[in-house]
Amino acid sequence: MAYTLITANRNYSSWSLRPWLLMKALGIPFEDRLEPFTKPSNYDEFRAFSPTGQVPVLLDGETTVWDSLGIVLYLSDRHEGVWPTDPAARAFAQCATTEMHGGFSALRNDCTMNVGVRVQPRPMREALLRDVARVREIFEEGLARFGGPWLAGEAFTVLDAFYAPVAYRIRTYGLDVGKGQAWVDHVIAHPAMQAWEAAALEETWREVGHEEDLLSCGAITADYRKA
Repeated sequence: MAYTLITANRNYSSWSLRPWLLMKALGIPFEDRLEPFTKPSNYDEFRAFSPTGQVPVLLDGETTVWDSLGIVLYLSDRHEGVWPTDPAARAFAQCATTEMHGGFSALRNDCTMNVGVRVQPRPMREALLRDVARVREIFEEGLARFGGPWLAGEAFTVLDAFYAPVAYRIRTYGLDVGKGQAWVDHVIAHPAMQAWEAAALEETWREVGHEEDLLSCGAITADYRKA
C-alpha cells in the first residue's frame, strides 16, 4: 500500500491531526505531505488535490479520500484496530467519534487549536461550558466503563485520535475535564503526539486568520513557538 496523507500546519490543523495520529499509532505507513495554511482561505490552492478545498486528504493510488471521518472509515475497511473489538466499546467509540465530528461548535470557535501557546480564556459563554461538560462526561464514562488507559479500553483507537486535538485545547486553555485529565495527559505523552507537537513548535510561519482567532479567545500567557 502506498498511502499519501495531506495535512496542514501542525500548530493549527486539528482536522489534520486525527487521521495522522491514528495512522502513526496503528503503524499504518504513509507518505506525509504538508500543505500549509498561508492565508485565511486556501480553497483555490487546496482544490488541486481536495474536492472540498480542505485538508486532510488521503491518496491511495488513484483513489482520493477526503474528510477526517471519511478517511478513518476507509482505513477501517482495510486495517485492524481502527475501532475497538468489544461490541460495547465499539458502539461507544462510534457514537462519540461522530459526535465530535459533527458537534462541539462552541469549543471549536471559542478555544481554537494552537498547540504552542497557553491562554487565559475569556469568560466562558454557556454554550462553551456545555461543550466542556460534555467532553468531561465522555472522557470519564469511557475510562470508567472500559478501564483505560484509552477512551475505549486498553488499545488506542479512532476515538482517541478524534479527541486528541481536544487534549491540546484543554491544555492550552486550562479546561477542567475532571478525571478525564488522566486521558489528556496520557494521549499528549504518546510518541506520535510528541512528534506532532515538536513539529508545531518548530513552525516559524504565522497565518493571520488563525492568529486573530486565537486573540479573540483570550490572553496569551505563554508562547513556546519559535520566532
